[in-house]
This record gives sequence, structure tokens and C-alpha cells, in this order.
Amino acid sequence: MQIQHPTASMIARAASAQDEFTGDGTTSSVMFIGELMKLAEQSLAEGLHPRLIAEGFELAREETVKFLDNFKIHIDEPLKEREKLVCVARTSLRTKIAPNLADPMAEVVVDAVRTIKKEDQPLDLNMVEILHMKNKLVTDTRLIKGLVLDHGARHPDMPKRLENCYILTANVSLEYEKSEVNAGFFYSSAEQREKLVDSERKFTDEKVKKIIELKKKVCTEENKKSFVLINQKGIDPPSLEMLAHEGIIALRRAKRRNMERLPLACGGIAVNSVDDLDVDDLGHADLVYEQSLEDDKFTFIEGVKNPQSCTVLIQGSTDHAVAQMKDAIKDGLRAVQNVVEDEAIVPGAGAFEVAAHVHLEEFKRSVDGKPRLGVEIFGKALLVVPKTLLENSGMDVQEKLLRVLADRENKQKVVGVSVSSGDPIDPAIEGIYDNFLVKKQMLGLAPVLAEQLLLVDEVIRAGKSMKNDGGMQG
Repeated sequence: MQIQHPTASMIARAASAQDEFTGDGTTSSVMFIGELMKLAEQSLAEGLHPRLIAEGFELAREETVKFLDNFKIHIDEPLKEREKLVCVARTSLRTKIAPNLADPMAEVVVDAVRTIKKEDQPLDLNMVEILHMKNKLVTDTRLIKGLVLDHGARHPDMPKRLENCYILTANVSLEYEKSEVNAGFFYSSAEQREKLVDSERKFTDEKVKKIIELKKKVCTEENKKSFVLINQKGIDPPSLEMLAHEGIIALRRAKRRNMERLPLACGGIAVNSVDDLDVDDLGHADLVYEQSLEDDKFTFIEGVKNPQSCTVLIQGSTDHAVAQMKDAIKDGLRAVQNVVEDEAIVPGAGAFEVAAHVHLEEFKRSVDGKPRLGVEIFGKALLVVPKTLLENSGMDVQEKLLRVLADRENKQKVVGVSVSSGDPIDPAIEGIYDNFLVKKQMLGLAPVLAEQLLLVDEVIRAGKSMKNDGGMQG
């Protein structure tokens, strides 16, 4: 959005930073900043200096971050806790797409992350290819433990479907190339010219023949294997003809990012020369098939062993549905990644905010002087999350919120808000979990921005009164 208001644009930038860093929690940040400002305004009207409020905010923020560290639930090996990861992904996705879509997608993103995670290496979400086809319904979105390439074979006689395939990933030019040498070739007859062209052509043909020889060596009558070539550079029509004659599916000009993913998904090595080709260079897939959609072709490579790369294939009938799904999947992947990296989760459904509010109510007694009011404001502002959850469910906010607070104060247990009934619930039983990193980032960003806005000098406010007088535009 093009936001004109200077304060609003600062808050929007804070939300963007939150999204970039953690992939979630933007709405919470904006609401929390707004609530801090709203409650601070009442104290300012009573003559309290902004500096004292900011001091209270700072004390409360430090205390809340400490409290969050004790409140989180530690997970030793997140990848083995599939159920917990699905709960986190589901909690994140349900705020972005309908529950009947969010629940299956949560499993898709968790399985995608578990597929690409390598031992002792940081998670690289780029190894999950997100591809979309305008086809069918959004509910048909699925995870393919393999790859989907957004182009097909370039020869009509090539097979459309092969099973039990060897995959050769290559970066070799199989095109007719003219001699690059700065030399003049003089010939006195058509035969001599033909000879020159043939010798240049022969160079490319030799490379294709080496690939065909390898295919004949590894694909025998007994083992019923087939052969697929995926090349990063071009393949010219005569070469395609030779490959098609041998029943090989050949794809040319594959994207570079897919060339990196292919060996990870299928195994084998990406080769840059056809001189020493061996069986060890080849990957394997159970099934390679082509699917056409209007003018577009897609090649599916499925049934790979030990994949370390995968594809989330998003399907949808409209651009809007596909875009919405893409954003949701990206956020879901980030949510799972955060858990794997933090090795911690936080009970959701507003449980942390309720607990932190109750904790700050006790903490403020130890704060002397006027900053105590800042701590009080901070504690009240945290309640904006459970309040909004209740409001969105059409509940009586005051009555239900007081019940939840009373439950926390009396029993000192983890209490969240039920969206369906508004009653106190245990988030762990309902499987509602938030990211630790998202909460930490929110507590780092929101109060700092609110303090900056509160401490803005009178000069800027002066513009407002002039504007009201019909004078200068502030």
C-alpha cells in the first residue's frame, strides 16, 4: 500500500521488517504498536512526560523478554517431532488461508522441510521449488518428493512417460557450432564445403553418440531401465532426432537452479563433459512423465530415493488463489524453519500475552516512581492479542477476557483463548503453537518504535494545530 501518513508508514515498515526476518507476526506487531500508542495517549493527556513512559516501556520489555525465555517449550530434535511442527505450521497457515486448506498444507510444508534438511547443515529453503499450474482447484496443491520442470521434451517422437529411469544431468552443448577460430576457410567446390560442414557436425554427433553408448550400456533388456537426459545448454534438432530414435527423453535449456536441485533430488552428478561418462554419474527416478497445459508443458520427475530437494506444486483456477497460496506456503515454510533453528515453541491462542500481562502486574510493584505507569501500559497493551481473538469470534470481550485472566492468576497454568467459545483453553491440548522467534522479534520491534514515536518533539505536533487553523499544511 502507498501509505501517506508518516507515522503509519513507519509502523508499516516495522511490519515489513518483522515479515522479512521471521515470516510471520506482522498483524500482531501492528496491533501491539497501536495499542501501546493508544494507552500512552491517555497518560500524556494527564500530563505524564513521554520520556517516563518510554523508560517504563524499556523496563517492561526487558522483563517480558526474560519471561518469554522461561515460558517457551524447548524441543531437542525438532525434525523428529513431526506432530509439533505440523501444529506450528497449522497455527501460522490458519491466519492466512481457510482451515480446510491450511490443515493439509501444514503437512505439506513440514514434509518439505524434513525432506531438504541435511545433517549438520543450515536449512536452505531454496531447495524447495514452489511451482504453480493454473489448473484444477487449490485443494489439489501437493508435495512432490522430486522435481517438476516447467518445460517438456523438444521432439514429438520422444516418449511422454518412462518408468524406472536413469537421469543424466548435464551441462554440455549439443548444438552445431561453427569454428570459432579467426581463420579463413577457402573451398573451390560444393563437395569441399560439405566436407567442412560434416567435420563440424561430426564434433557434436560424437558427443551425442557417447550419451547413447552409455544408455545402451546401462539400459539392457533384462533390467528394463529407461534413460532421461536433462541438459542446461541447447540440443539441436539432429541431436534430438538421434536421442528420440533411442527412446530417450531429452530436455534442453533447464534452469540453473534446477540443475543444482536435480542431483540433490535424484542422486548422481551434474556432468560438464561427456568424455568419461559412467553409471555413477547417473541419478534415478521411478517415473518421469510429461503433462501439457494449453501451450505449457511440465515434466514430472517422481519416485526418487533419499531426496534432498522437492517441489511444492500449487494448483488453482485463478491468479489470486495461486498468489494467496504461494504466500501462505512461503510463510508456512518459514514457520517450520524457525522451529528447527530455535529448537523452541511458544503456546499460542494468546497464552503468552495473558501470562506476560499477569507477570507484569506483579513486576510493576517493584518499579518505583512514574515509570511504573509505563510498565502498566505495556502490560495492558499485550492483552490486545487475546482481545482481538475474542472480538473476531463475536464474543463478549470484557467478560471472557476476565475469565481467562482469572484462570491464569489463580491456577498459574498456561491459558489461551478459544476462538469458538471464548472460554479458557490449554493451547497444548488444542495443538496451537507460535514461533518463539516471532514473539521475540515482536517484543524487540514494537516497543522501540512506540518509544520513538512518543519521543518525537513538539515541532511535528505544531504542524497539526496549524493545519486545523486552515494555515500551513503539516
